[in-house]
Amino acid sequence: MAKAKRQYVCQNCGSATYRWQGQCADCGEWNTLVEEAAETAFSAKHDLSKGGRTIALETLDAASPMPERMLCGIAEFDRALGGGFVAGSATLIGGDPGIGKSTLLLQAAGRLAKAGKSVVYISGEEAAAQVRLRAQRLELGDAPVALASATSVRDILATLDRQTADFVVIDSIQTMHSDLIDSAPGTVSQVRASAQELIRHAKDSGAALVLVGHVTKDGTIAGPRVLEHMVDTVLAFEGERSHQYRILRAVKNRFGGTDEIGVFAMGDAGLGEVANPSSLFLTDRSGDVPGSVVFPALEGTRPVLVEVQALTVRLASGATPRRAVVGWDSGRLAMVLAVLEARCGLQMGGAEVYLNIAGGYRLTDPAADLAVAAALISAFSERPVPSDAIVFGELSLSGEVRPVAHDALRLREAAKLGFSRGWGPKGMKGVNGIGVTGFGRLGELVDLMLGRD
Repeated sequence: MAKAKRQYVCQNCGSATYRWQGQCADCGEWNTLVEEAAETAFSAKHDLSKGGRTIALETLDAASPMPERMLCGIAEFDRALGGGFVAGSATLIGGDPGIGKSTLLLQAAGRLAKAGKSVVYISGEEAAAQVRLRAQRLELGDAPVALASATSVRDILATLDRQTADFVVIDSIQTMHSDLIDSAPGTVSQVRASAQELIRHAKDSGAALVLVGHVTKDGTIAGPRVLEHMVDTVLAFEGERSHQYRILRAVKNRFGGTDEIGVFAMGDAGLGEVANPSSLFLTDRSGDVPGSVVFPALEGTRPVLVEVQALTVRLASGATPRRAVVGWDSGRLAMVLAVLEARCGLQMGGAEVYLNIAGGYRLTDPAADLAVAAALISAFSERPVPSDAIVFGELSLSGEVRPVAHDALRLREAAKLGFSRGWGPKGMKGVNGIGVTGFGRLGELVDLMLGRD
């Protein structure tokens, strides 16, 4: 019998080759090819078009009940999920090491167990005693959570078959291994096979399954991309360990939207919910400071007020200026600088530019263009933006200020926090007593801030 040919599988993208090489030809990563046994081609020996059973087909207009939701008792967690965990669903949560994934899931598991749900927490990275100590620190030592430390998928499935569970946590999927696969734990084949068996059990039993996933150095979930396609929901736990805040963001959600976020703050008693996220990202604004602008970012249905900080330093002629940005897209910063110079006549090409989003927040809302432009103009001219004003709007390459979605919602949130005026696209209307100033082109904002007639 011919020996099965071995292959080398990239642990970053999942591509396979029959010859080892230092760099993956598909994703470009170095030293990610690991030798694995090639999968047998079953379809090459058997005709799969015969011997199967007929599948019952249904119509689109057939009545189907809404999926049942299971609230974990953490409102911010339930918000990010779209209203709670769905029975029989599989959720993948990823984040940097030490960001608080295990802490958050242990808090959710403890509250569900206290609410009468059958909860199983299986850790492949820590001993049961370590998890128990964390639970006591979180004041969840009396929660009836079934705890185990195991890495064998066969043993875990045998245990779950004997005990009915409503909520199952696997921490983490990279530590699980199946004895049917001839490769080390954490490889592409092991992660895919282990996740497939655990998800199949969740679908059959109706338990809500949560898998914890490792992340790569660039923040994406490690392992094959097929893992994200296999689950129903993918959550990204973001934040800097130097800051107290954490953001739980839905990247994929088959049972809800992907535009909602949950905001948490790390404290002595674990992760606490933040009812007013704007308080985390706004510093003391008692005085007018050049280069500081408040922007109402919109995350799903929740406005979050963040502070955009800019600093410009004029250099001697011939020196190469530096562009540094934290919390925003560097390419978009270059676009705003080009529009300011080409359309508004501000000579910023010879100045160093530093841009920072306070509190470690990361902006993805295109409405931040006008706020960034206002911060740059303020820093460059040493003229502060009024501390009671918020700024938002999208910029085009022609210098036009375009309308953005939900301007009334942004203004209402600003009015609640004491802001009395808003600068934005032309045509928006004031709400809750907040005055508005609309701009059709970026040059109008420059004229206002520089005092031009």
